[in-house]
Amino acid sequence: MSQAVKCLILLAIVALFFITELIPLAITAMGGAVACGLLGFIPAKAVFSGLSDSTVVLFAGMFVVGASMFYTGLAQKIGTAVVRFCGTGEMSLMFGLMLVATLLSSVLSNTGTAACLMPVALGICAAAKIPASRQLMPLAFACGWGGVITMVGTPPNIIATVALKAAGLPTFSFFEFAWIGIPLSLAGMLYMMFIGKYLLPKVELSAYQEIAQEIEAKTTSTSKQMISGLILLLVVVTMAIGIPGITLEMAAVIGAIVCVLTEKQAYGSIDWVTIFLFAGMMPIATSMDKTGAGALIADWTVGLMGGTPSPMVVTAVLFLLSCTLTQFMSNTAASALLCPIGLAIAKQLGADPKAVVMAIAVAASCAFATPVGTPPNTLVLGPGGYKFMDYVKCGCGLVGVSFVVCLVVIPMVWPFFP
Repeated sequence: MSQAVKCLILLAIVALFFITELIPLAITAMGGAVACGLLGFIPAKAVFSGLSDSTVVLFAGMFVVGASMFYTGLAQKIGTAVVRFCGTGEMSLMFGLMLVATLLSSVLSNTGTAACLMPVALGICAAAKIPASRQLMPLAFACGWGGVITMVGTPPNIIATVALKAAGLPTFSFFEFAWIGIPLSLAGMLYMMFIGKYLLPKVELSAYQEIAQEIEAKTTSTSKQMISGLILLLVVVTMAIGIPGITLEMAAVIGAIVCVLTEKQAYGSIDWVTIFLFAGMMPIATSMDKTGAGALIADWTVGLMGGTPSPMVVTAVLFLLSCTLTQFMSNTAASALLCPIGLAIAKQLGADPKAVVMAIAVAASCAFATPVGTPPNTLVLGPGGYKFMDYVKCGCGLVGVSFVVCLVVIPMVWPFFP
């Protein structure tokens, strides 16, 4: 049995435990990482490499920055102001949060956008007496589809552009992605507001909201609130403008350090379930790439098409394959794996490869069906009190909507035979 097949079997076992939650999600993820090392998929020293990944550091830093806003009472104050403006209805709050997340994530890091907006969203939920589980998943999803709007919104868009350039073909312009990104965002918001909301769980009170309610009953220092807000603002601005020499992770950690100096309680607010879940899945994703398991799935799928399939069929199949892979491995890896395959198939058919490559890139950003498909999903897992199947129930429908939108819009904007 090849290493690729062994890796696929391990992935199936991990997926089974994720779905059933027979053991905690974080234990499943870390156990899968250890198994990858024991089976020789990755070097032993790489088993826990996810714990040192910069995204994990970003998570930890923003958890502390977010908690500081709660402990000083600033999140509640912001939440109360927003509730006055939007009202206390779930629909209006959901729309407002998704709109802001979509706009910010179109030009900022999806992960950074989710990390910065989550504490504000929790404050709004606490002020409106709405369970966080009703708002955080839509927020995370909006960060995903919003990134599709521009070239820098999400890594798959950059990879698609680079793949075309490497093949000596015309590339996408900066805002060309908006032709599919905007319709996808609108369809996503409509789905979540009129269908998805009925599939969201109603977790009575998350630990984060309990903190919020405790803080509301206390007298807080206005100066501490101002400092907390200023820290968050500076972190967001630093992430947005991209100061040379200061990464997203550095900005988050610097902000966290200052927050702890201001409000020591914030130090204990790191959600370790989220940290270990994300860190454990990274070696598994690497194993899929190193063993050829991801490539094997791609080969099987292409083989099933046989003969000379139409460009529309190729686009649909590669979208589904990219979307399936990205639920369990990084969107960067999924798009990097499939873009060359899409280019080769399009060339063989004599079709313009832009439509095929665009479909692969967009699908890689549609990681809505699992909590490990993209960092924003993982980030809201603990604060929202979600279970693995909550993402499956709500996210699969959104994937279906995205699939239909892409098959309608992409061939219209980028014809197969111009």
